Amino acid sequence: MPISDEEWQKKLTPEQYSILRKKGTEPPFTGKLLYNKDKGTYMCTGCGAELFSSEAKYDSGSGWPSFWKAEGNSIELKEDRSHDMVRTEVLCKRCGGHLGHLFSDKPAGKRFCINSAALKFRKGK
Repeated sequence: MPISDEEWQKKLTPEQYSILRKKGTEPPFTGKLLYNKDKGTYMCTGCGAELFSSEAKYDSGSGWPSFWKAEGNSIELKEDRSHDMVRTEVLCKRCGGHLGHLFSDKPAGKRFCINSAALKFRKGK
């Protein structure tokens, strides 16, 4: 059963709600997971789905946590034509939460540029 907007507002912090449910973006270089170098799994703040492994994380210099691949079939990609640009939006496949955007990038080939507030981290192998 889908979660109502009111329930999302109760479950998430104002910043998490703005990003996950209203497609907002945190300011660059401010996210709590940007410089995280621990081994583990990055999960959706909204629903807990496993999204990215620490092994796929790299420092792109963009100001947001960046990954070169997602875990399994955990994300959905959608064309985003907002702000007079054409980009690829990255969504959590389980809850539909906005995570960030996918860009063509070197050296990785593609860069999942993800908001820290959309992620929670679980330490592990």
